[in-house]
Amino acid sequence: MVLPSPPVDLPPEPWTGRFDGEGQEHRRWWQAVSPYSGGGRPVGGSTGSVATRPAVILGFASDEGVRRNKGRPGAAKAPAAFRAALGPLAFHLDRQVFDAGDVEVSGGALEDGQARAGHAITAMLDAGNLTAVLGGGHETAFASYLGVAASAAVQAGKRLGVLNLDAHFDLRDEPAPSSGTPFLQMAHAEAAAGRELRYAVVGISEPGNTRALFNTAGRLGVQYVLDEDCSAARVESFVAGFLAGVDVLYLTIDLDVLPASVAPGVSAPAAYGVPLPVISAVCRQVAQSGKLLHFDVAELNPAFDIDGRTAKVAARLVDTLLR
Repeated sequence: MVLPSPPVDLPPEPWTGRFDGEGQEHRRWWQAVSPYSGGGRPVGGSTGSVATRPAVILGFASDEGVRRNKGRPGAAKAPAAFRAALGPLAFHLDRQVFDAGDVEVSGGALEDGQARAGHAITAMLDAGNLTAVLGGGHETAFASYLGVAASAAVQAGKRLGVLNLDAHFDLRDEPAPSSGTPFLQMAHAEAAAGRELRYAVVGISEPGNTRALFNTAGRLGVQYVLDEDCSAARVESFVAGFLAGVDVLYLTIDLDVLPASVAPGVSAPAAYGVPLPVISAVCRQVAQSGKLLHFDVAELNPAFDIDGRTAKVAARLVDTLLR
């Protein structure tokens, strides 16, 4: 069964990178990634190995949510920066990787863009792929949720967990959706569907979140670890406990969870942050759990990056998640 490619605004462009040769032993990402034309391992077909499931990349070119949240715009340029940083990396994956192009938010039409991205994600998930969205501001998260929540896996009753690596709860109660509201939107949507949001956060900055946000987190039963408590052992145990209570996982990474020295190219650089080795270890732990259904990496802002530092770190995390 071959499914049509989900509609996107911008088709994938050719990837570029260093050339060392044509053989498999020389391959880099730019040589391995192919345009996505639909299909994968359809639902109901052979399950195969989770570790070798085809992966499909989708860009979400948006910073409208950041604008609404009074942050620094520029994240709409992130998908291109992600691909430029991924392209030269040596390709050691045992899975096929496809590029579906970008969904673009223009004219302030955030909600429409989120809905279109969600539709594309659902189609790709239901074709049997592991999906990865390259954002975009953290409004990307609600687009991802729409796609995951409508997927066959969740609709069949599998328990969905949302794990966020982030300095912020993003549980703001605002009149208009933004990069600060996606997880409260998810909570409302899950309640409307008769489910409870299983939401956990690694890296919360206490000075970066008001008491009202902590109260909302408490009311919703959000599990979290403060940035100052993010030792490797503490985070590994926390993530393991969260994974044990879910069947499938949506992982979202807001790059401002990292120290500003590591990730300067974000809307809100972290004064403290979680060390990169801890975040990388979470990515490995999640990838090896067999429960990862979808992930996104958000808040890369090329306008404020230094020597492509944040883009390179983000690309490394994507590579780790797809191992």
